[in-house]
Amino acid sequence: MKKTAEQLNKHEAIDHQRMLIRKIQSLGSRYNPELRMIQSPFSSPGYHTALRDVEFIHSTRDSLSYALGLLDTELAEFELRAFEIIGQVVSLQDTDRSQDTFGIWSWFYEEPLAQMAPPDWNWADFCGSRLVQALKRHGNRFPEALRKAVADSIGYACEAIIKRNVGPDYTNIAILGAFVTRIAGEQLERRDFADYGLKRLQKLYEYTMKRGAFQEYNSPVYTYIAILELSKLHSETMDDKVRGLTRELIDLTWRTVAGYYHPATRQWSGPHSRSYETLLNKQSKAFLQVATRGAVMFFGWEELPYEEEWYKSGFECPASCLEAFRVPRTQEIRQLYEGDETDGTGKWAVTYMTPQISIGSFTNSDLWNQRRPLLVYADNNGLPAYIQLRCLHDGYDFCSARFKSKQEQGQVLFGIDFITDGGDTHPNLDLTGGAIEAGDLRLRLEIGGQLEGVVAESTEAGASIRIGEAHCVLTTWFAAFTGHAGAGRDWTWEVQETGDRILVELILYAGPRKRIDLHALQQAAMVFSLDMEQAPGGPGPQIEVTEGKLRVSASGEEAEAFSLRLRPGQAE
Repeated sequence: MKKTAEQLNKHEAIDHQRMLIRKIQSLGSRYNPELRMIQSPFSSPGYHTALRDVEFIHSTRDSLSYALGLLDTELAEFELRAFEIIGQVVSLQDTDRSQDTFGIWSWFYEEPLAQMAPPDWNWADFCGSRLVQALKRHGNRFPEALRKAVADSIGYACEAIIKRNVGPDYTNIAILGAFVTRIAGEQLERRDFADYGLKRLQKLYEYTMKRGAFQEYNSPVYTYIAILELSKLHSETMDDKVRGLTRELIDLTWRTVAGYYHPATRQWSGPHSRSYETLLNKQSKAFLQVATRGAVMFFGWEELPYEEEWYKSGFECPASCLEAFRVPRTQEIRQLYEGDETDGTGKWAVTYMTPQISIGSFTNSDLWNQRRPLLVYADNNGLPAYIQLRCLHDGYDFCSARFKSKQEQGQVLFGIDFITDGGDTHPNLDLTGGAIEAGDLRLRLEIGGQLEGVVAESTEAGASIRIGEAHCVLTTWFAAFTGHAGAGRDWTWEVQETGDRILVELILYAGPRKRIDLHALQQAAMVFSLDMEQAPGGPGPQIEVTEGKLRVSASGEEAEAFSLRLRPGQAE
């Protein structure tokens, strides 16, 4: 019989051991005994790896996670396989001190470090964390030669982490690096590693508490990592000071998660500084269910997709936050997450939530595919639908498009302009030099999730979108993209359905593939509003063209909401 959340909370603890064994057994068919690693379908974010058209890969990080899980089951039948995997992955680490990549691993067995574009130094942190846990929990079971090899490997990873020395603004790696170096220092009796780990954690604590939020603000994927890794550090350390710092950071993080959770749609309200998927994936749902002990239920407990690295991690949502996961509310959140509010450098996240919808925006952002600078969730008869703003260059999110906004409750006034020193698919790994080859460039309001009954229509002023009880009105107030042949002149938003999405699009260019020189554009800026509450019509924003900029003020307000560069130029 499936257990309800109430039954679980009242009568028994979550059986992590049972869930772990079930997970490990499910992974057995993916083990490759010849390579002594676990096989996965190839996927890529589009950078670091140069692999293309590859069906399967063998991941160093995932193989170590599997090996740790094998050992954590405490089943003797899994021990030899775990040791084989660990020995194999340790052998793939760069141990040449003359190389910049000393102490790190490649992502995949199929792609050595020298072939990556570029290597990912985070792998010292990710792989090092698995090895540290394996040594701490199970080192007494290791063959002597393997125990020494693992200790050496952890030491090399710590050296790489310390040499790189990322700051507290790189949240998840700041935490991971503190975890690896602190626990390694305690286990290997290396005071230098332990002291570094504590100082790194203290820097993160001071930086975060000053702002009341992590730099990677309201990121479902990285907030999850932050909670998980801080919880591991809290559970594994022997130092009371480390426990105290991690406890405060964990509590702060859970308050953020609970504050942004939207009960009606069961989604994590935007805006998101980093996100790989717009709707919560199975891992995130399962994590929230386990952490809240069923206050939110997405799965039957017997079917919950458990992750092996959760075992003995100690993560749990504080009881004081649980109500926010259950009770619908109307609220507005304004959070300074970067810069200083007194000198004009401040960047804000704004979210407005009602029982039916949530809408969030950043005051300043690029439009990288991992950003969600303007994001709506709406209850569509008990299931979630979303609206997400994107700018697409030949179908992929264009990082040199820049977003600015001013939000008041359910109304967002926003603008788009372009920079000449930005990236194409990534903010800094593929800089454009101010020109791109393109057959298509467009803005898109993408509607996804539960689409049954959703109605999107083009209007004379923009577009109208109805989702359940929510009515969203998009209005174009200014649009220019001029200075090259084929530039768009018709500013009508087009609507098309693709089966799993509804696309509301404004075409900037569509035609033969050609070079678009951003430097040569005479004007390239747009101003829009997205309104979740009021009917169409009414006075628009005040837009003043002066000194090569569009100065935009909300209707009835004298203060400037934001300014756009009328002609593309370098980022300010």
